[in-house]
Amino acid sequence: MQLVFRAGNILEAHIVAGLLNSHGIESHVGGHFLQGAVGDLPASDFAYVFVDEDDMAQAEAIIADYENDQL
Repeated sequence: MQLVFRAGNILEAHIVAGLLNSHGIESHVGGHFLQGAVGDLPASDFAYVFVDEDDMAQAEAIIADYENDQL
């Protein structure tokens, strides 16, 4: 699987993963267990969305629309 999106938090990662899944792209959210490890540090850069390499181009297009509020 390839990294396709770095989310601001675990909730956003799941939103993007759900969006990809709704378009028929299987995805995986990584970083669940890192959230608890940050403690008093700012919680950032730990939530990722991964897709199969074959789905990268379509996933990137969907995420670009998401980031530009096109959906």
